[in-house]
Amino acid sequence: MGFEFKKDKYKTVRGTYSRLMDLFCRVCGKKILVYQKDGPGNLRRLYFDRIFYPKNLTNLETKPLKTIPTLSCPKCKEDIGTPYIYKKENRKAFKIYQDMLVKKIIKLK
Repeated sequence: MGFEFKKDKYKTVRGTYSRLMDLFCRVCGKKILVYQKDGPGNLRRLYFDRIFYPKNLTNLETKPLKTIPTLSCPKCKEDIGTPYIYKKENRKAFKIYQDMLVKKIIKLK
């Protein structure tokens, strides 16, 4: 799969450091999604516009918040995060429950 980094005002605010990550369920190890993390720090939320895969989790930023279900593992059904609006940037995201995801940085060739 080929992914291109999204470059917008949010990336600019956080600096030039971005990476793509595979995110896995901490409980069963199933791959949940591919995500672009901008800037330093821990992964506390997943902005909808930074989710690249799978298809059913992309373009969620265009949908009404109340139509978006809780993020859960497709395999073991463990709850991972809740949709909400990050007030500071008025941006839709999943608020991630602590330590529910295992991160693996994708090495771009």
